[in-house]
Amino acid sequence: MKNISIDIETFSSVDLGKCGVYKYAESPDFEILLFGYSVDGDPVQVVDLASGEQIPCEILAALMDSKIRKWAFNAQFERICLSRYLSDLGVAIGTGNGYLNPDSWFCSMVWSATLGLPLSLEGVGAILGLEKQKLTEGKTLIRYFCIPCSPTKTNGGRTRNYPTDDPEKWKKFKVYNLRDVETEMGIQSKLSRFPVSGSIWSEYHLDQIINDRGIGVDMPFVHSAIDLDGMSRELLTDELRKKTGLENPNSVMQMKEWLSQNGLETDTLGKKAVEQLIKESPEDLAEVLKLRQQLAKSSVKKYTAILNAVCKDSRVRGMFQFYGANRTGRFAGRLVQLQNLPQNHMSDLEAARGLIKVRNYEAVSLLYDNIPDALSQLIRTAFVPQNGNKFIVSDFSAIEARVLAWLAGEQWRIDVFEQGKDIYCSSASQMFGVPVEKHGINGHLRQKGKIAELALGYGGSVGALKAMGALEMGLSEDELQPLVNAWRNTNPAITDLWWEVDRCVKETVKYRVPTKTHGIRFSYESGFLFITLPSGRRLAYVKPRIGMNQFGSESVTYEGVGGTKKWERLESYGPKFVENITQAIARDILMYSMKTLEGYAITAHVHDELIIECPKETDLDYICKQMGKTPPWADGLVLRADGYECEFYKKD
Repeated sequence: MKNISIDIETFSSVDLGKCGVYKYAESPDFEILLFGYSVDGDPVQVVDLASGEQIPCEILAALMDSKIRKWAFNAQFERICLSRYLSDLGVAIGTGNGYLNPDSWFCSMVWSATLGLPLSLEGVGAILGLEKQKLTEGKTLIRYFCIPCSPTKTNGGRTRNYPTDDPEKWKKFKVYNLRDVETEMGIQSKLSRFPVSGSIWSEYHLDQIINDRGIGVDMPFVHSAIDLDGMSRELLTDELRKKTGLENPNSVMQMKEWLSQNGLETDTLGKKAVEQLIKESPEDLAEVLKLRQQLAKSSVKKYTAILNAVCKDSRVRGMFQFYGANRTGRFAGRLVQLQNLPQNHMSDLEAARGLIKVRNYEAVSLLYDNIPDALSQLIRTAFVPQNGNKFIVSDFSAIEARVLAWLAGEQWRIDVFEQGKDIYCSSASQMFGVPVEKHGINGHLRQKGKIAELALGYGGSVGALKAMGALEMGLSEDELQPLVNAWRNTNPAITDLWWEVDRCVKETVKYRVPTKTHGIRFSYESGFLFITLPSGRRLAYVKPRIGMNQFGSESVTYEGVGGTKKWERLESYGPKFVENITQAIARDILMYSMKTLEGYAITAHVHDELIIECPKETDLDYICKQMGKTPPWADGLVLRADGYECEFYKKD
């Protein structure tokens, strides 16, 4: 026995989508209903556990045998659920954390993602044109057998459907389970020409260890924050009812109608639109809009997301999707979505936390006139080290800007990073030909340097500056195009990189020949465009071809998941490919740091930042020094990692 392909069907009263697999498998009523498997490509067997059948002893032993590879689509689900199943059987798993060791588990969803394919079994099967695809009736069967049902007269008041409640459906469910294993095996067979490297599987296994470890949560604080938010919303709603006479002032339709009746027309009550309306409206309407804005604050829902996902030991697990962004290989956030937490600008985080923890609503409302905003800023602080440890938070300084400069060979920028200077000041200085110092000479120009840096590195123009908030920051419309021109003139090596990449991609797609530039290689193989990074990892673009863009120019298109979350044909060009390449290299650098520091308890990571839970005596400078090591494949790249220690997570 070398490989087992596995698919399971389970029941739990916990909502998997909201809570994640770790909380799901903890539920007292969790059970595995069906266990479908194939050993070394043999015909699929389905073990009907719900009807009393047992998984063969040699298969149970194989689940814990590090020499036997276990395969599944989204293997994390099978691994965590089977960990619970074995635990219930009284089997000692031996890893210490209660979960099967991920090192012998392999995920065909990750394999698909490395080739730019969707993160769904159904989607991958359809795109690969598999002979045996996932059965479409599966969703109906899962709703029937895998989640609780509402008691009715028709079903005799039961809250769950068993195999005996509909034997015909149960037969179909077993066929569905068997087909899922066949589909997963079909994916492996189709993708066998493009095996995943050992280094990527090693990264995946580290990712699984980090997800298994989870991050600690201050649950009394979370409960108090949710209570205070409820009190705040109730009072805000009452106040708005008094001011407007509306039955539901949180209703967008009712509020727009009320504003219209009071002489204020608006198509939207989106955040930016409301901020502008507040500036332009009479005082009484502005006051209503301010209250409505507080009531609409959605980021406090993160506390509920924490509550939904937290495990019995006050840790949230499963927040990171390996290869979730498959055009770059970056991680995607799940559950609480650490990647888009609000920033904290309060100077007294600890005091504010203390007041909220004891539910002192009067003091909180007195000190912070906008309670939803205060709660929003404090979400990060809900994450805490446990067992007397501390957090070390370490992140890369301007990682994308450093990678882009190194890749393009933009020497003046590389010099700036080597000398430890402020890139925004230096960029403004280059663009305007005068010295610029933060809080010093020509300091007002730093803002222009900053917005140019953030908006223009990947071919952005006037529209990108506006999207980045240039006009709100005080820049005039007339200044924008000259700013674009100045940045591009100042960075000729970067603009050259854009169009060299553009040329290489088009040549490779058009003539199906390998090309290379700036240490990046481009190739066409079996319907994929591959871009090989300095690390050796490859980015994949499905079914690339040359088309015409809206301006009548030649462009490259490929298939992928677009902004609508649907599989569609997407358009790209040189600067956009450079963005993918730069972010992918930044991701490889983060993974190199994670591997360097894997002996420490990495509990979370956010963009280019690591959060490590460690004993109080752990040396911060050593961690930062280790994180800032340049990978051997990135000779000449200037990296820097900064960090800080804290008793709760925050932005320093």
